[in-house]
Amino acid sequence: MTEQQATEPQATEPQATEPRTSDPETSRTAMVFPGMGPFRFTDVGEFLLTNPHARRRLAIADEVVGYSVFDRYRQSDADEEGQYTAHTQIAFLTVCLSLADWAEETLGERPELCAGPSFGQRAAVTYAGSLPFEETVRLTAELARCEEEYFRQEHRDAVTHCVIHTPEERLQEALAELDAEGEWHDVSGYIDQGFYLVSLREPVLDRFKKRIGELGGYNMYTMWPPVHAPAFGALRRKAEEVLGTFEVADPKLPVVADQNGELLTGADGVRTMLLDTFDHPIRWPDMVETMREQGITKVCIAGPDNLFGRVNRTVDNFEVVAIDARKAMRPRVRQRSARRARR
Repeated sequence: MTEQQATEPQATEPQATEPRTSDPETSRTAMVFPGMGPFRFTDVGEFLLTNPHARRRLAIADEVVGYSVFDRYRQSDADEEGQYTAHTQIAFLTVCLSLADWAEETLGERPELCAGPSFGQRAAVTYAGSLPFEETVRLTAELARCEEEYFRQEHRDAVTHCVIHTPEERLQEALAELDAEGEWHDVSGYIDQGFYLVSLREPVLDRFKKRIGELGGYNMYTMWPPVHAPAFGALRRKAEEVLGTFEVADPKLPVVADQNGELLTGADGVRTMLLDTFDHPIRWPDMVETMREQGITKVCIAGPDNLFGRVNRTVDNFEVVAIDARKAMRPRVRQRSARRARR
């Protein structure tokens, strides 16, 4: 469910073109919550500690889980093996939603709909009103335990690998060679043209990466636990038992499903999306198309992101506003400087 334990990139990330700008009078905005990639405490720690929205949400999260999320995240930040534990996921969720709060209050953003690819679903359904924040925190903690138990017993050698600049026919060629060897694989994500997430067994990863390079593609990073693979139906069923104890409401703001771009306006659709993430690939191009059809001209990416707000599919279609912790902290510095200047 999360973009996890990324290794060092094997190639540079896709180069984004110049972002589009939109007319403020006709602009329609979507709030987009990114999937969870590695993010450092040093990048968000001050924001979590000082921003009033983050402090309020952290207090709620601490009460739900019974410990200091901030302290545990700070202590485990240097531990790569613990990078995607429940408390780190909750910290990421808190950062994303608090940044959206800040964007509404400070920038005056009023989104028409919201979306959240991969782990971003959790923030999206909370922002849309389908789950209260405290319930999403509890759900995140319980699903993290669920995934840990599952991958301790099943698909223990599976990983999800990211390839870029790889035409679909070349990817299919590499996957066909795995088929010929009887090796399992699933496509876990369609991000952009030539940009895919592929789940496979770690013992064949190096050979697969070498083959991608031979076919003219590039390897970026590898994630563990693996994500969004059709083979993980049993994990979905475990997650369904967990989600069954939560009451999902109709969203007050339409949500774009990350598996097929469907515009969700009812609780059943939201619940299905939350479960589909375990065994359905994400399809960012479908999400982009739906937002375009809804007249969206600007997307606010609320949270640490080095992917969805940068790919050509996004910047070619929307004005992209990165709502990150540094931006949220910057106005406070300017305001203090301005007060000193007036004195």
